[in-house]
Amino acid sequence: MSRRGWFLFLLTGLLWGIPYLFIAVAVDPHNGFTPAIVVCLRTAIGAAMLLPWAIREKSLMPALRGLKYVLPYAILEMIGPWILIGTAEEKISSGLAGLLVASVPIWATVFASIKGDKTVWHHKRLFGLVLGFVGLLLVVGIESIKGSADPLSIGMVLLASLGYSYAVMFVQSGLPGVSGIAINAVAMVITSIFYLPFALHQWPHHHIAASAIWSVLGLGILSTGVAFAIFFSLTPIIGVARASLVTYLNTAFAVVLGVLILNEPLTIGIIIGLPLVLIGSYYASRKSEVSKDA
Repeated sequence: MSRRGWFLFLLTGLLWGIPYLFIAVAVDPHNGFTPAIVVCLRTAIGAAMLLPWAIREKSLMPALRGLKYVLPYAILEMIGPWILIGTAEEKISSGLAGLLVASVPIWATVFASIKGDKTVWHHKRLFGLVLGFVGLLLVVGIESIKGSADPLSIGMVLLASLGYSYAVMFVQSGLPGVSGIAINAVAMVITSIFYLPFALHQWPHHHIAASAIWSVLGLGILSTGVAFAIFFSLTPIIGVARASLVTYLNTAFAVVLGVLILNEPLTIGIIIGLPLVLIGSYYASRKSEVSKDA
């Protein structure tokens, strides 16, 4: 990988690792916004940044013509997951949320097997699936038994991860060759419009802390607009398969930033589960290497 590729890869990992920190600050029930407001503002900002790009590269119309695929993608990738994660982070740490989202490659591998991908049953990928699920079970079990995390909130993040894992597979099969910038720009417009009535109804009357406002801006500008733009600049350089490995980097950033900046506890569940989930996800998603071995 070139120096530019490494730089973009690390930067994407950071930008997609800090949303959990931003969300935790933004949805503070005393000084912040509701999860619906955060999603609405985040996607409105992101759409405002990506739409001009899509128009400039003349890729917006193909995405609009494929609305029957973009709409379900928006539901599975943004409308559902982002409200679930935002609501969950009112009760669980940002690091735990990031760790649970790291299970996306595991769920994606399961969905791929259901759709007929026989390489899933290669011993390396099967090892990854089993190890990843063991890690998840340990995280959920330890955190729930110790009472350090709300089981319902954990379930919300896992449900969001399921949505993430199927959304990309769905839109890629339905709109092959259509710009990811355009697809996500349209999906963000749909999401912001969907949550606008909720945002207006729930607009807070209490004082909003500056940290919450900056967190929403950070979510919209850095973790949504800039991050998506950088990721789709990265994929032509290193390929989609290698770029997807940024998921593991995201999780590491999420856990470390939560501990260092928000003083979140580094619990036994995270210490044990994090390496198992990351290693399991890595092996479960290694389709390219499996193809060479087969």
